[in-house]
Parts: sequence; C-alpha cells; structure tokens
Amino acid sequence: MKFKIATPSHYFTDLHLPWDRHLNEWPEEKFVEVARGIHRNVVKFISNQGKVYALKELSTPIAEKEYGLLRELQELELPVVEAVGLVTHRDANLTDEEKAARKSLDGRGLLITNYMVGALPYRVIIENGISKEQLFQMLDALAELLVRLHLSGFYWGDCSFSNALFRRDAGLMAAYLVDAETGDLLDEVPDMRREFDLDLARTNIAGDLMDMEAAACLPGGLDPIDLADSLVDQYNRLWSELTHFEVFDPEDQFLIEKRISRINDLGFDVEEMEISIVDGGKKVRMVPRVVEHWHHKRKLASLTGMHVQENQARRLLNSLNRYRVILSEREAKEIPLPVAAYRWMSEIFNPSLQAVPAELKGDLEDAELFHEILEHRWYLSESSHADVGMPAAAVSYVENVLKKRKS
Repeated sequence: MKFKIATPSHYFTDLHLPWDRHLNEWPEEKFVEVARGIHRNVVKFISNQGKVYALKELSTPIAEKEYGLLRELQELELPVVEAVGLVTHRDANLTDEEKAARKSLDGRGLLITNYMVGALPYRVIIENGISKEQLFQMLDALAELLVRLHLSGFYWGDCSFSNALFRRDAGLMAAYLVDAETGDLLDEVPDMRREFDLDLARTNIAGDLMDMEAAACLPGGLDPIDLADSLVDQYNRLWSELTHFEVFDPEDQFLIEKRISRINDLGFDVEEMEISIVDGGKKVRMVPRVVEHWHHKRKLASLTGMHVQENQARRLLNSLNRYRVILSEREAKEIPLPVAAYRWMSEIFNPSLQAVPAELKGDLEDAELFHEILEHRWYLSESSHADVGMPAAAVSYVENVLKKRKS
C-alpha cells in the first residue's frame, strides 16, 4: 500500500482504517454524516483528529490525475477543494484468498480531500429554500469560477452545480470546484475548448435545475433552460470585460488606468498589457493580460493578515477605507493606509466581533459576521436617518438578529 501526503497539516495515514477494502465494504461506523451532494463515484466522509475528510473511490490513473490537478490548482490559488492524500496499491499485502473474498481493488485508488466547512452542495441549498436572487447569485458565482479557471489555463470538462460547492461570501455566493477528474491544465485554453466547456456547463446546469424543478424546489416561475442561459450570458460578459481590447486616442491614456481599475473591481489583476500603435499613430490599442485573481483578498491580507473570501475582502476594505477618511478628517492630516488598517482592526473590527457572544456565532466566520453587522448598521442608519455607528449596530445585531436566529 502506498500513501501520498500533500501537506504535513493533514498527516493522514491512520492505519486503523481498512484501506485494503473497497469503500462499500468499510464498516458504517467509520463514516460520518455531513451535507453532501450526488456523486458519480462512491464518496464517503470520515472524521480524523477533529477534521472531516472526503474519500473517493476511483481507478488509480484517474485518482492520480485528479490528485495532481487539485494540487496544481491549489498552487495557483484557485477556489478548489484541498487535496490531502492519495492511497494506491491497496491490495498489495492481501493474500489470494483475501482478494477472492473481497470486492476487487485491482487498479483502484482512494483520493482524500479536506471537507470544506461552511460550503454546501447546491441541492442542500435549494432544497432548504432560496430566493430567486440567491439562485442567480449561485449562477453568477459558478460563471465567475469558470472564468477564473479558464484564465488560469484549466479546462474543466464537466462544469455543473453537482461538481461545485457554494459558500456565503459577504451576502453573495462563492463557488468552489470539487471534481477535477475530467479536467486538463494547459498553458492556455483554446477558444474552441473554452466554448465547448461553456456549452457543457449550460447543458449540465439545465439538467441539475430540471431535477430541482421536478422536486418542486425551484423558486416559482423560473425556467431551468433560461437559468442556464443566464449563466452563459454572465460568463460572456465577464470574459469580455477581462479580455477584450480597446482602441483610444494617445491623449486619452487615463483610459488605461480606468480599464485596470474596472478589472480590479471585479477581483482580478492585470499582470501586463500589450500596447500597440494603430491607424498610422492616431490610435493606441491596448490588450490586458489578466492572469491573477482575488485582488481584494490579497490586498486585505497584506494590510491586516486576514485571509477571507473575495467579496468579504471587498466589503472589509470598503469599511477600512471609510474609517481612513474619518481618521484623516478628524486629525486634519492624511493617514497612511497601513496605519489606518491597524487602527481599523483595533478600533472597529475587533471590538465589533467582541460584542458578539461566542455561543451565538454558530458557524459564521469572523469576516461574514462583520459583514452582517455592517448590513445591520446600514438598515438602522436608514431607519433613523443618521449613522448609528458600529458599537450600537453590534449590540442591536446581537439582540435583534442573532438571538432571534438562535431561538
């Protein structure tokens, strides 16, 4: 038997587990119940040293391919599940009699991934009841995920709701790839393969949503085909904004900064630009090279050390920048951004979280909790026609939102 371990933080080689058996033959008491979707392969969940892991039965070549792809996508900082380990040659120490008495493990591998706390399959989210707005947020999140993957050179080959997980992200949704066995990581995804990937996504998502429609779980009046088409439209809008070229007058070079700013606002960075002179020197042609992502997430991490989701980072940076303006006006001088970040953490962010009792937080991450307090502050301020401030908003949020939610 051979173990591959991806990271020392998940040193997963518990020899008390029956690795030399097919997952279908493991004792049921070895497994734990978690929110799960529908899988084409046998997938089970186990707990080890306080963490939950997903185990997936695959043929060894496919398991090795998916393990390698997930690790490469992680290194590119793309939103994917974390590959923890790979088990192969599981029947190497079995006798012929043991092999004959068990389900064959010839050429079978086990892929181990970390269970993403707070991320849910689409079926669980929709079956629990969602609004039309939330469903469109899920579609937008999946479209953005596919764009990110294509920009990084990854051809998915099976984009669907079933092969992704969704997590709350500052009132929106963030999507994560959980199944990469059909994918390929290339230097660049050719347009033909990219369009085929998008067409597959449309077909798969329409099918996923037809299942929900048949179960009477879709919000009223929504058509699965129209919803799948809306994902394609959102993908095309985002792809165009990130990759199309612009032609402008040489005197209008401010348009370069404006375009980069728009791209940054979408959560992407520009690594380089191709600038060329056209029309006999009368025009400038600009083609951005967008290869990085999570602009706000990285900026917040560099200022505060916090590692959060992209939309959460965008919202927190807005709060930080607003507080910087207040500090600058109060002290009649420009406050450097790193100084403002330190004071925002100590005077706004941390006190707001400390006002929330631990037993009421539930599974909310700190960044999501702070976002909800910001939202609550906005509603209170709108009602009173004046800014109520974060301390009062935090107290009201605990009393009027969290305690009612808990009950």
